Amino acid sequence: MIDRDRALVDLAEEEFDVVVVGGGVTGAGVALDAASRGFSVALVEREDYAAGTSSRSSKLVHGGLRYLQQFDLGLVREALLERSLMVKLAPHLVRPLPLVVAAFDGKRPDRLVGLGLNMYDAMAWRRGRRGEAEEWSPQRHRLIAGDEVSELLPALSRRHPTGGYLFYDCQTDDARLVLTILAEAERYGAVCANRLEAVAVAREGGRAVGAEVRDRERDARFRVRARHVVNATGVWADRLPADELRELSEAPRIRPSRGSHLLIAQERLPVRAGAIVPAKDGRSIFVLPWLGRTLVGTTDHDYQGPLEHVPPASEDVAYLLEAVNEFFETDLTVADVEGAYAGVRPLVGTGDERKSVDISRRAELFETPSGVVTITGGKLTTWRRMAQQVVDRLVEREGRRAPCRTEEIPLGLPVDPERLPRVPGVDEASIRHLAARYGHTAHEVLGLAAERPELTAPVVPGMPDLLAEVAFAARHEQARSLADVLLRRTRLGLLAPRALEPGRAERLEPIVEAMARELGWRATEREAARAEWAANYRAEGLVPSEERVGG
Repeated sequence: MIDRDRALVDLAEEEFDVVVVGGGVTGAGVALDAASRGFSVALVEREDYAAGTSSRSSKLVHGGLRYLQQFDLGLVREALLERSLMVKLAPHLVRPLPLVVAAFDGKRPDRLVGLGLNMYDAMAWRRGRRGEAEEWSPQRHRLIAGDEVSELLPALSRRHPTGGYLFYDCQTDDARLVLTILAEAERYGAVCANRLEAVAVAREGGRAVGAEVRDRERDARFRVRARHVVNATGVWADRLPADELRELSEAPRIRPSRGSHLLIAQERLPVRAGAIVPAKDGRSIFVLPWLGRTLVGTTDHDYQGPLEHVPPASEDVAYLLEAVNEFFETDLTVADVEGAYAGVRPLVGTGDERKSVDISRRAELFETPSGVVTITGGKLTTWRRMAQQVVDRLVEREGRRAPCRTEEIPLGLPVDPERLPRVPGVDEASIRHLAARYGHTAHEVLGLAAERPELTAPVVPGMPDLLAEVAFAARHEQARSLADVLLRRTRLGLLAPRALEPGRAERLEPIVEAMARELGWRATEREAARAEWAANYRAEGLVPSEERVGG
């Protein structure tokens, strides 16, 4: 990504066709779609890219079996087609994941589940376009024997499963996906900057002509001028422009829903595939392998608290542990939770009092009288379709002929780990990790490590992430804080937060030093960075309290 200071100059001096407010996956998608169709694009983000919902998902790119059960066939079909496309466009970031529905006590797997999986398979099929080969499509689901279930889910072996269904969805690193989409948008000319808060819509003659923004680092204000304003702020969508939205009775209302997740050591809950686990109230949760940990989630409850920091609720942690312990016959406690996080989904309500699980997951697009286009709702998997909806509307306004191109634009460039250079001090596990996270850009990260040997050290012992990634994030990805690096550029703040407690100077100081060298931090700025991480660490609830959950 371009240097933030350079981006600020361009944003203040140039006039754009489109300004996108919001740097999550939807805003990033709008920026890429619009820029690839020839629009000049600005994007501003109040906090950091993917700081909200887009870094707090269940990490799945999937159709959603639950939506199939709710007969939302259109949403499932759309998501399954997008899943196939994402594997093609970003094969290093979006990868097939086997999932298992297990059966016990000599019983065959539920035939209704099999019927649903038959529909899932059929809806995932996609004919190639213009004579091209068919895009990625998973193997059909199949019945597997109990031994194979135990092989895929070692944590379940003590229950001696007698069979199960095996099917496929896909998995990603959601925050890295957002950063990759933004990098592609910049390649098409978009100008993006984080830490820029859109405080108001700029209007002239009653029409939106840009956004009034505040640089939160310098407390300076300026106007980003643009003919079109797109509000892609997710759960904050009803705040811009708040005055107009209050007057629109037909405008959808955001119904935030909190989803909590836990990360468990693989040694305590070993899984090689995902598992569909029954929980209370007739719901199911996922238990998934992810970046060397076992990911457990998610919950789904209405949420009415502050949106800036959303910690996992103690009752959610207890709920997830109870479901896992009952299904796997384990005795996991809060002490076994390596990390935890929660996200708030922007569900779209219509004024009734139905539970959040019944509110639509579909994307909603609407316009205010001044012309601001708002897109909200939807899910991680369908980000590209949501972006296309927005840009199709802008194209329609201008009478252009500019078809969507994003189904043909690769997201990054995959690389064979064997073709990456070997750097003294960097082990093979880190090489494979860099290839999966950065694709071809791993060459640049390794170049930093080769220039500065101290950057070959791991950020956390036993984890593959390198200090070179910290320097790269500050130099090339607009990372401005420890939270940017630890929660989104890497995922160590989720995977290993106990090792990164604010008091662990031996872990944190090399990170501070690597960022300080890139960003020119003085002693006061280093201290402010430490204090900000401590505040984020507490507010995010990265390590659940045993007392709160136990009580």
